[in-house]
Amino acid sequence: MNGPLKRAALACLLMFGLLMINVNYLQAVRADDLRANPRNDRNLYARYEVERGRITAGNKVLAESIDTGDPEFRFERRYPEGKVYAPITGFFAPESESNIERAENSLLNGTSADLLIRRSIDLFTAKQSKGANVDLTINPRAQEAAYKALGESGKKGALVAIEPKTGAILAMVSIPTYDPNPLSKANKAQVNEASKELENDENTPLLNRAVERTYPPGSTFKVVTAAAYLESDDTVGPETQVDAPQRLDLPNTTADLPNYGGAACGAGRVTLSFALEKSCNTPFGKIAMDLGYEALRDQAARFGIGGEQLAIPMPVAASSIGPEEDQAALAQASIGQRSNQMTPLQMAMIAAGIANNGVVMKPYLVNKIADSEGGEVASADPDALDTAMSEDSARKLQEMMVNVVNKGTASAAQIPGVTVGGKTGTAETAQGRDPHAWFISFAPAEDPKVAVALIVESGSAGSDASGGQTAAPIAKSVMEAVLGR
Repeated sequence: MNGPLKRAALACLLMFGLLMINVNYLQAVRADDLRANPRNDRNLYARYEVERGRITAGNKVLAESIDTGDPEFRFERRYPEGKVYAPITGFFAPESESNIERAENSLLNGTSADLLIRRSIDLFTAKQSKGANVDLTINPRAQEAAYKALGESGKKGALVAIEPKTGAILAMVSIPTYDPNPLSKANKAQVNEASKELENDENTPLLNRAVERTYPPGSTFKVVTAAAYLESDDTVGPETQVDAPQRLDLPNTTADLPNYGGAACGAGRVTLSFALEKSCNTPFGKIAMDLGYEALRDQAARFGIGGEQLAIPMPVAASSIGPEEDQAALAQASIGQRSNQMTPLQMAMIAAGIANNGVVMKPYLVNKIADSEGGEVASADPDALDTAMSEDSARKLQEMMVNVVNKGTASAAQIPGVTVGGKTGTAETAQGRDPHAWFISFAPAEDPKVAVALIVESGSAGSDASGGQTAAPIAKSVMEAVLGR
């Protein structure tokens, strides 16, 4: 080979090598930066080229893509009943998405590896590929009943309903909510304006309070303390006598633990069931101090508190009973008033676990995935998270929670002809602020079809808000919707 030809060949090899280095650099090293570049509109157009799959629940279409006829922004996302289901579906915006739209994005937009066969068939037949359809476990009647009862009352809060035997989430409402439709426009300027308005709203409507925010659980946490006590000794039951002073002396502090409003709880000794029915503080504070922090922490962990982070498939904020401190702090934690922080989903899991004879199922939102032609891609496979308590202990606690509804603080949750179990909670927040109102429940007790947890936030239901009068009637309406009453 002569000299000029060698030099030409080397130059070609060098340029080819530089080209390959540049391609790999752009596609690997700088890919994220280039995608994020506001001047790069290719991604924006691409997001609207594919017909995303539908999100459905029962006979309802919660999200769908509409053909606009615009060659640049072909498909636009629509949410027929946006505000009711927004905390679940989330939104699909030009540069972001949330909730189910985010968690199942690769399926909805058709890029998931699970859809490879479908894409291959479409390619072979020259058919435009579409995203997969995501069907949810949500019961529309329950969801709409919860939205109406909580959302149209002017209250703030969240509600979660679960099927105890499977963990399927039947309702998930967060109030205040928002309309995701203005966030789905292809016009970035319009979307940014709508987004900024929502982000600046002091009521945080974009926040899914059911899974993204934790609250002090108040007296609803007493069922966890009761479970720990029942598990500590198989002779303990609803009729077991417990100490119930008007004020519980707490060690190493001048403060005492009183009952709600400073009231007496019986005559100093009451049954465990009576203590739960009337939501006395002092018996549960004494029980927790006797059992110790580890027993309460371990019992909470078996309900899913403080364990691995949940995904339903959206990530769920971690719940906790708080760190180990002293006996006084433990007594307060036993009634949900120390460092305890719980999501409404976690409290629904507790109610569901008790109803399901002690077995806590993993909560989930996705019922099944189907490709654009209806072929099944995946379906729910219910799985146990943990066994929180023995069947014997669970049945004892079920009995006591039924007594709470039949003759205790939760009479407003009674449903004619249905045996309902429940526990109220009025959680103090800060000095001078109104309390949160909680309620957890399940029905029917003999064959549970639904478990509910509900919080009405501080200040949104007045200074006299309580779990029994404020929250229980809302939960009742949701249980009735699930049971078809």
